[in-house]
Amino acid sequence: MKLVDLIIAPVTLVVLLLIGYIIREVSTSDETKKYFYPALLLKMLGAIAVGLVYQFYYGGGDTFNYYTHGASHIVNAFYDNFSTGFKLLTANGEFDPETFKYSSKIWMYRDPTSYMIVRIAAIFGFLTYNSYAAVALLFAFFSFLGLWLMYQSFVKIYPELKLQFAIAIFFIPTVFFWGSGILKDTITLGASGFLVYSFIQIFFERRSVVFNTLLLLLSIYLITSIKLYIFLCLMPSLILWFFFYRIGRIKSLALRIMVAPFLLTIGAIAAYFVALKAGEDNNRYALDQLAETAQVTAYDIRYWTGRDAGSGYALGELDGTYASMIRLAPQAINVSLFRPYIWEVNNPLMLLSALEALFLLGLTIWVFYKNRFVHITQSIKSPIILFCLIFAIIFAFGVGISTYNFGTLSRYRIVMVPFYVMAIYMINFHASVKKYTADN
Repeated sequence: MKLVDLIIAPVTLVVLLLIGYIIREVSTSDETKKYFYPALLLKMLGAIAVGLVYQFYYGGGDTFNYYTHGASHIVNAFYDNFSTGFKLLTANGEFDPETFKYSSKIWMYRDPTSYMIVRIAAIFGFLTYNSYAAVALLFAFFSFLGLWLMYQSFVKIYPELKLQFAIAIFFIPTVFFWGSGILKDTITLGASGFLVYSFIQIFFERRSVVFNTLLLLLSIYLITSIKLYIFLCLMPSLILWFFFYRIGRIKSLALRIMVAPFLLTIGAIAAYFVALKAGEDNNRYALDQLAETAQVTAYDIRYWTGRDAGSGYALGELDGTYASMIRLAPQAINVSLFRPYIWEVNNPLMLLSALEALFLLGLTIWVFYKNRFVHITQSIKSPIILFCLIFAIIFAFGVGISTYNFGTLSRYRIVMVPFYVMAIYMINFHASVKKYTADN
């Protein structure tokens, strides 16, 4: 930590808290207001904690690669010559005599997805006099805003579950920890929140369509530029949610039965088309390459980039075919949701993941134990629950099958965890109501 951090970071924190106060006053209800500052402060704490963990536990890592060995050089270029800094900010990995002095020091200059984080950090760094801590706080604030808007949207649908949704979105340890620092996960988590919020506003609420369309497009741009696989899971799930919702709005049962297959087919085709087009310009995520990408990524993390972490796992043999992926699907979903088990823990951060996984498993078992199975199956028919479950299961399968390292998995899965927990809480809510109605 530099001297500038001790000055700029507290000022940044105060400014963000003041901005937060304004946002809280204009965008919260009396019921949700009490969760605003605890959630925001927890994100801020997570932002600083990530830096401390990488500094004193890991001795370096991604967050410093993005900033110390990345964004800070762009900020310095801006301070030396604005046009040089701007050229670096908009560069696409090419070396230029004017910028080589700086670009040659940027470790992730030729990695497009990582360089997007470097760019964002550089913009924040320029505004905060190159303070790492202040930039981390701004990352956390961005993530918080996206999640808060999504939280507000879900609470509007289920006001009875405001506490449960707050737990799911803001207070799960790995989510607020890994989703707060200068990391890819922080931006993609916040952007996912903005995406879900803007989608709801456009297609369900039909409010501020122009603004929310711009927000939707910005969110899509950020997610696809950083972690395309999140978009491949999230956007098709949102599209299916919309079609499930439209089917549910048909009052006539006979008409609904007649129209449902047609609308579901259109929805499935639309979801497939979105996934197809999203991977068109990226061979790794083209639909016909996903199985091979999963194999290469899993083995790379397990046996190369994460080999020294001591937290690897194996599900079975991946041979680069969809058949092998489907065969391992149950194990992949299980590892993303409910592992590592307590007896698999071998370091402090892994213990945090194990306790969280135990919570998810316990919550799931508790809901299934206290409610009748028929009521649970009836509850799952709700379009919003279907959306959350479809996204959570597809995402859990995708990251579980392609990670093979618990440490990496604990970061990758943070986008999925809030949706899974919200789905479980919503299932419990519906099933409990049905049980009460049946008993009385």
